[in-house]
Amino acid sequence: MNNDVIIFVMGVSGSGKSTIGKLLAERLDYPFFDGDDFHPKANIEKMAQGKPLNDTDRKSWLERLNRLSIEHKNKGAVIACSALKESYRQTLSKHLNENCRFVYLEGSMDEINQRLAQRTDHFMPPALLKSQFETLEVPKNAIRVSINNSPEKIVNTVVKVLET
Repeated sequence: MNNDVIIFVMGVSGSGKSTIGKLLAERLDYPFFDGDDFHPKANIEKMAQGKPLNDTDRKSWLERLNRLSIEHKNKGAVIACSALKESYRQTLSKHLNENCRFVYLEGSMDEINQRLAQRTDHFMPPALLKSQFETLEVPKNAIRVSINNSPEKIVNTVVKVLET
């Protein structure tokens, strides 16, 4: 595997992006960045009020994550980001050429709703999950893994695919 791959771990809120992203970054010896940390304050406040973000809200955030990925494209990084639409993924991967992979953490609304119901440490209320599924455009060119596997199995699967 190249040492200069930017890996976006994507999926709806509660799919495990941060958990898998951190483990994958550790395994690959890459830095990890949680996309949520790069949201403008206005976006976080909007989501905390139970209002879904729109494309305009997401634009500067996605562009910031793209700049972050370009800064790391020669050394690699793992970035957790919902990346729900194809147009978002295009923005995220702009100027990365072949140095970009998406890992899609796949789960049903029921499975993820159960996870969100147990979370207390996140600004994203479970009520916004429906809007995320409505926005989601399942990626065609991603490493797709089920959230029903253990985090270790998910990471092993992703690494195996990256190595081929």
